[in-house]
Parts: sequence; structure tokens; C-alpha cells
Amino acid sequence: MILKKTIYYAVAVAALAAAATVCVVFLALALYAALVPNIGPAWSAAAVAAAALAVMAILSAVLLGKPHHPPGQQPQEPDLTMRVFELARDKPWVALGALGALGAAAAVAMKNPKITSAVITTLIASRVAKK
Repeated sequence: MILKKTIYYAVAVAALAAAATVCVVFLALALYAALVPNIGPAWSAAAVAAAALAVMAILSAVLLGKPHHPPGQQPQEPDLTMRVFELARDKPWVALGALGALGAAAAVAMKNPKITSAVITTLIASRVAKK
């Protein structure tokens, strides 16, 4: 049951990512087609690249901006997700290796659902026993 729900979430995320990719590609093609009659193909391609660069710069500034803390309030201890992102930023090769290992583990999990369900059941049972 839990594995099935996890797989559904993974498929939903993959479908959303694919839909977002298709939307971005076709928006870029539409911008290119709209600009070609006015400024030519080379400048239209440059304008599409500049628009993509501007969107990427804005998104990265929003996502990577440092949070502002009011005076007298201490910043919170970084959680696991923030520590993982900091590790990936500091050591990208380690992050790439971990991502490859995660992909291999996912491939094994999809190929052997009995083993995966046994591992998940064991993890849940050990977590319940600790409480």
C-alpha cells in the first residue's frame, strides 16, 4: 500500500515535469515564431535565449536568496533538506554519485517489489519499535 502510493507520487511528479518541459519548449517556439518576421531568425534565436536566461536568473535569485531574519532572532538550525542541498552545492561530484546510486536502487526496487516491500516493512517496524 505504501509502496503503491509512493510509486503513484513518483509518476505524478514525472508527469508534471514532462508537462512543464513541453510547455516551456512550446513557449520558446512560439516566441521564436513571433519574432522571426520582425528581426530575422538569428536575432530571434538570441532573443529566446535571452528570455530563457532572464527567467533562469530571476528563479535562481529567488531560490538562492538568503532569508532575512529580524534583529534579535537567531536563524533556525538547517534541516536535512537544506544540508543535502548544501552538500550538493559544495561537492557536485558526490551529489552526482549519490543520485546515480539512488537511481540504481530505484531500478532494483522496481524490478523486485517483494524485496522492496520487505525492506520498507522492516524500516517501519523498527521505527515503531523505537517509539
